[in-house]
Order: sequence, then structure tokens, then C-alpha cells
Amino acid sequence: MLNSKWGPIVATGAMLAAGVVRAECADDAAIAGYVADYLSKTPTAALIPDGSMEDARCTQDKLVAAMVPHLGPVIGYKAGLTSKPAQERFGASEPVAGVLYRDMMLDNGAEVPVNFGARSLFEADLILVVGDAAINDAKTPEEAIAHISAVHPFIELPDIVYAAGEPINAVTLTANGVAARMGVLGAALPVDDEAAMLAALAAMTVTVRDAEGAVLAEAPGAAVLGNPVNAVLWLMSKGYELKAGDLISVGSIGPLLAPPQAKGAASVTYAGLPGDPVVTVTFTE
Repeated sequence: MLNSKWGPIVATGAMLAAGVVRAECADDAAIAGYVADYLSKTPTAALIPDGSMEDARCTQDKLVAAMVPHLGPVIGYKAGLTSKPAQERFGASEPVAGVLYRDMMLDNGAEVPVNFGARSLFEADLILVVGDAAINDAKTPEEAIAHISAVHPFIELPDIVYAAGEPINAVTLTANGVAARMGVLGAALPVDDEAAMLAALAAMTVTVRDAEGAVLAEAPGAAVLGNPVNAVLWLMSKGYELKAGDLISVGSIGPLLAPPQAKGAASVTYAGLPGDPVVTVTFTE
């Protein structure tokens, strides 16, 4: 990303010269407390609940540095709150951004505890794989898809972490990296026909089912900013500089769900993508 190892630059010299106050990151004690609670799956206090988005981005940078020793290196980025209902639920006016870590990625069919985090959730999502750095020059979905090498079905397993009653909004979600915990990655779908894939991503129907086959949620790909590829453009508009191999989580395609709703297992079908792929996760007691 531009000007920062993990996030957009918080304040430039010109901004400071103009009188803009430097971002106030969460202090080291707050970061250490959050990491300890995250690792022990203990609901915790919100980071910088009264802060600005600049404070949140600064805090996220510090938190990522503290998390890498536990979760592995950053392998990509995630856009969150990419649908209007999600933004309305958390009082946001635009998406939020976080990171993906190597060790959070699980294989299709993975088994995870039903209480895999402090406040466990799951959602239908999608991963786009950056093919080359020329994507950073893209201005339209048509230009961006030319630099996306593959698409993966993806069940994200986010963890809000914050205790009940703590503020959960665009600032506090940005501060904690948009609730990253784990995710189940389906098989790669190569982008061979760019125009066809771009159309399919918007038109696909994404359906979440429980272990008994009952539909828990259903939404079109267009629920994500009109087309999931727009999540990549949004990240770049915020200063994120992408490189070949980066994984991009586009955000919820439908609502957040609680693991008990799955009755032991969840599957997500992407009707309209090549082969109508399915990705699954099993929740164990």
C-alpha cells in the first residue's frame, strides 16, 4: 500500500502543516490487551471507541504488527461493509478495510469449533486474486478484471471480538482490522474470459444453506458495490497498492450469520460462476 507497510498514509507533511492533528493511535497497552484477548477468545474492549478514522487506521497498523507473529504474514486485504444493509447496520457511509493473514486460510470442508472466536460469525464472501501490479492503474471494473487471475469461493469466519455493549462501527471495526479470524477457501476459478467472468460476478446468485439444506440467506453478486470487482477499485482508491498474488476479500454477499444457525455445517453455492461451485464448513461442538 502507498506510504505504509499495511495501510494508507495517515497524515502527510502537507496535512500537518495545514493544522490537521496527527492521528492518535491506541496505546501499546491497549494493543497488547486486545491481542491477549483475541488469542484467548475473550470478548474485549473496543479499540479507540471515540477516535476518528485516521486514529483507526493508525491503530490497525499497530495491531497488524502485533498480530503477524501469531497469524503469519499479510497475504492480502479485505473490504468490509460493502453492501448498503451492512453499512446501515454499523452506521457507516462507505466500506472499511482490513488485512488477510496467511494462517487464517483454511481448506474447503474445514472443521472449526462452533465457538471459534470471542464472538463468532460466518458469511458468504469471495476472494479475488491479483494477477499483476498493473491492476493499480485500473479505473473501471473492465480494466481491473484484466489483472485478476482467479476467483475463489470463500466463507469468511469473522470474529467481532468486542464485548457486548462495546461500540461496533466503522471506526472500531477498522481499528481491529475488520474482525479477521479465519476463512474457508474454495478451489480457484481461473479468469480465462474476462468479460464473461465480470458479468458472472455481478449476476451470480450466492446461497447459504445449513446442514439440512435449508436456505439461510441468498443474494446476488451485485449486492457487493454493484460488482465484487468494485471492492478492489475501492481499496485502491483509499491508497492500497496491490501486487501479484494478493488475495482480496470483497466482503459479505448477504447477511452475517451465527454458527449455531448452520445446525452443524454450512455450504455456500455460487450459481452462475463456472461450474456453480460450492464451499463448505463444518462447525463442531
